[in-house]
Amino acid sequence: MEAAGGSAADERWASLCNCVVNFLLEERYHLTALELLQELQEDGRYAHALRLRAFFSDPALFPPDLVARASSTPPGGDPQSLLEEKIAAQEKLALAEYDLRLAKEDLSQLKLELQKKKESSPEDSNGLLLGASTHEGSISKQDRRDLKISALGTLKDNERRDLNCAVKEYLLLAGYRLAAMTFIEEVPDQDLDVWPNSPACVPDALRRYYYQYLSSTAEAAEEKISILRENETLLRDNDQLNAEKDTLTKSREAANSQVTALRKSLEAAYKDIQEKEKMVQDMRQSLDVQRKELNDCRAEITALKMYIEGAQSNGDSKVSESMTNILTSAVSQTEDTQKDCQVIGNNAEGPSVSEAPVSCTTDENGSYGTSEEEKSVSNSSTENVTSNSNLHGDSMIDKSQGSSDGISVYVSTEKLEISNKQKSSDKMALETIKIVSDALPKIVPYVLINHREELLPLIICAIEKHTDSNVRDSLTHTLFNLIKRPDGQQRRIIMDACVELAKSVGEMRTETELLPQCWEQINHQYEERRLLVAQSCGELAVYVRPEIRDSLILSIVQQLIEDPATVVREAATHNLSLLLPLFPNLDKYCKVEELMFQLVCDPSGVVVEVALKELVPAVVRWGGKLDQISRVLLAHILASAQRCPPISGVEGTIDSHLRVLGEQERWNIDVLLRMLTELLPFIHQKAIETCPFASVDPTSSTPENIFSASCLKLYSTGDSEWSAFEWMHTDCLPNLIKLACLLPGKEDSLRTVITKYLLEVSWCYGKDYLEHFMLPVFLVAAGDIDSADFTYFPLSVQPKVRGLRPKTSIAEKLAIVCVFPLLLSGILGSPSSCQQLEEYLRKVLIQNTKDGSFSMHHTAEIINAVRFLCLFVEHHGVIFNILWEMVVNSDTSLKINAAALLKALVPYIDVKVASTHILPALITLGSDQNLTVKYASIDAFGAVAQHLKNDMVVDKIHIQMDAFLEDGSHEATISVIRALAVAVPNSTDRLREYLLTKIFKLTSLTPSGDDIERRRERANVYCEALRALDATGLSCLNIAFLPLNIYAPQLHSKSTRIVIIDIVDSRV
Repeated sequence: MEAAGGSAADERWASLCNCVVNFLLEERYHLTALELLQELQEDGRYAHALRLRAFFSDPALFPPDLVARASSTPPGGDPQSLLEEKIAAQEKLALAEYDLRLAKEDLSQLKLELQKKKESSPEDSNGLLLGASTHEGSISKQDRRDLKISALGTLKDNERRDLNCAVKEYLLLAGYRLAAMTFIEEVPDQDLDVWPNSPACVPDALRRYYYQYLSSTAEAAEEKISILRENETLLRDNDQLNAEKDTLTKSREAANSQVTALRKSLEAAYKDIQEKEKMVQDMRQSLDVQRKELNDCRAEITALKMYIEGAQSNGDSKVSESMTNILTSAVSQTEDTQKDCQVIGNNAEGPSVSEAPVSCTTDENGSYGTSEEEKSVSNSSTENVTSNSNLHGDSMIDKSQGSSDGISVYVSTEKLEISNKQKSSDKMALETIKIVSDALPKIVPYVLINHREELLPLIICAIEKHTDSNVRDSLTHTLFNLIKRPDGQQRRIIMDACVELAKSVGEMRTETELLPQCWEQINHQYEERRLLVAQSCGELAVYVRPEIRDSLILSIVQQLIEDPATVVREAATHNLSLLLPLFPNLDKYCKVEELMFQLVCDPSGVVVEVALKELVPAVVRWGGKLDQISRVLLAHILASAQRCPPISGVEGTIDSHLRVLGEQERWNIDVLLRMLTELLPFIHQKAIETCPFASVDPTSSTPENIFSASCLKLYSTGDSEWSAFEWMHTDCLPNLIKLACLLPGKEDSLRTVITKYLLEVSWCYGKDYLEHFMLPVFLVAAGDIDSADFTYFPLSVQPKVRGLRPKTSIAEKLAIVCVFPLLLSGILGSPSSCQQLEEYLRKVLIQNTKDGSFSMHHTAEIINAVRFLCLFVEHHGVIFNILWEMVVNSDTSLKINAAALLKALVPYIDVKVASTHILPALITLGSDQNLTVKYASIDAFGAVAQHLKNDMVVDKIHIQMDAFLEDGSHEATISVIRALAVAVPNSTDRLREYLLTKIFKLTSLTPSGDDIERRRERANVYCEALRALDATGLSCLNIAFLPLNIYAPQLHSKSTRIVIIDIVDSRV
């Protein structure tokens, strides 16, 4: 608040100063203006003195030759020459006034012509205004104000006196006393020390005049009028919207009444359908009962017929007559039953009775025979029946003439024979199935593994046809265990057989016979068997009832997800994704979501890949709960980092905010960020589908056409709710920033994943979204709120974004360390922001260092951010362009920063880039006249020697190191030996021998000077170098006798002698 108040006071003070400057120049108080210029420059207010400096440096007003002549002329110069110069100046002034008058006349004429064109063609007013603004672009608001002031006429004496007194008061209050004294001398006709009492005489008058002037401008009035008009327009729009709302309410009520009526009619129809279905079921049951009775009657008729034939053959006429009566009544009952069955079958729309009716006929002689289609009864039986019926024909005809004229009995002898044959054939087939079923378990073990698949048709047929459930279970067990450890092709063959079997036996037998076998194989000792079960669940789910899919099969999959074998978990993940569309409802959604996150965080990369590519999209499409998944995902990401311990327990330090990630937590964060990337297309599509603006084209293939600047401008008004779109910059990006602030500096891999996600977001949502939403969010989070533009943020969203600004110095440093790398690589690193990235890097690394901004206090953090940016090869060109500007800059601090940045970038470049960019820049810095810059480049050379082993690079390093050692300074020697000692473990033998040679040479020289601290430091550096060389395995001859020669002329400290003895003992 204090900073904001100070900046506002400075702006007011600058405005008052500009007013005083304008007054002095307009009233031609040039001496006072010149004195004010000198005092402003002495106070360091260069920005306030710009106009004065421009005025007095104008060659048209103050020619250089006259100024030089005046400065060289002594006080007692020649009056004649001064008079001539005055006359020449007056002539120039007259010419300038004439040109000014002509320009004003031309300007007034142009304004009149423009006004006429406006009145003649109002429809083209916009174009004319644009043209006029282009032609007269130099006329600013200040010029228009000046014109309005000049239109008031010349100043009156009292007005001039009041203004002069106010200006004098301002100069005194501002501390410009010399300018105030000069001003009093320039106004000799007025006594400025005494200000008459008038309405204009007020304390701090000039500031009050300025405020009154601002509040009375025409622009303020015009703005007020425009606000009133806009208010009226909004009121009219509000009334129109209310009317539309009433209309829609009435329409909704009418639609609700229609829906209620339709719902009632639907319920009535549903009840009617239920009643009819119940009636159909009753009729079908009655049909089954009637069919059973019909079959019983047929059997009874057949038995009676055979009994009658036997009785007639024995000549028992009384028995025959009684049997005939019984038969006649039975036939009548059979026909009635058959008719009832037909009526019931027709009413129930079921299949008609397919069996041919067994019927008997009584001919005119009283004999019993078959129908015309079935007159294949034996001749002997027919003759016996005919002869016997002739004896008693009359009596039987008399008794049955009126009641049994249409009675006929049909005996299907041929069909009975076919039925008997079919029964015998079925019996034989069943016996065959039993024989095969008994033999298969004994045959399978003795068939070669590669040929056991040929037994599958027999096994399937036996399982399908056998009547004993125990035998079927045994054969199903044999099917699943056909091969002890089946490979992929063999599992595919067994699975195809199981699918064919499930198609044949139906849902119930699949549930009771196949699925129990799957359950038994879950904990099998061989992973190939468990893999077979995992692969079978998804394919067999189609052939079971829906309620079994989300109960038993889901339980099997859940057990397999816990399997220790990676291939089993992978197969279970794949089949779970196939199983989800078959679930009848979302009752098991919470369980499935839990399984999804468990599989995404699986320790195996193969399982994670399948979960991300198949399971996650399947869960999103099946459940339709993208918001919940996104919310839970962000919570899991933050929780994985927050549960880790901090680097340091000391409060108030940056390490107390950073976390030490374990391997499991690091893996979880990595895969969850990848899951967030997989969800991005769904999030983007939902944002498009829920867009409240009609201008958006959902079918467009380019993001710029979907989230264009016009669409984002409509969103910025805040009139429409668009939660799916806001989620990205109000929830997702802030949570990623929180995650980044928990990651220590070494977690470049996780920062790279976050960066890739941000780049993917910028590609999906387009350049406008990147520039107007993502960039301001990260600028605020990085502490650079002055560069953030909130134009496109609704007022309801702006507080959330502004809340990301660091509140304390620790938070500011944390933002630079953790968020600034993401700003460079993930936001400005987008392909569409290459130019913006270069400008921002130049601002941070070069320009801001001159202004004393945060770049001066966070140099190491900014260099680390640029180092992270160098992980992306596409940004190398931009980085090295900025580096060269720093190298050739005259500022020493910039050159030192360039050396540190070059050292940080070395591990991330190859030999080609080092040869073309790094080494030339380091050589330039190493040749600098400033010793600090020169010594700063030595460590960077050591980093190059450590990471690059190319012979050409090593030769250049030798040459540059020789140049450093030739200086002979203590600092250069220490820096070179330390840099090479650090590079020795990973460098070539040539560089090791070079270091060894230099140590020989340096230690053979007699120490100069008596500074014991320097001698001790040099001895310790040589000792460290010897330890590094000793660890590389150089020859014993080189190392063993080196300490005896090196340290003889050096300081014989205790620690040095101990190191020498250790090295000699280990080598000799």
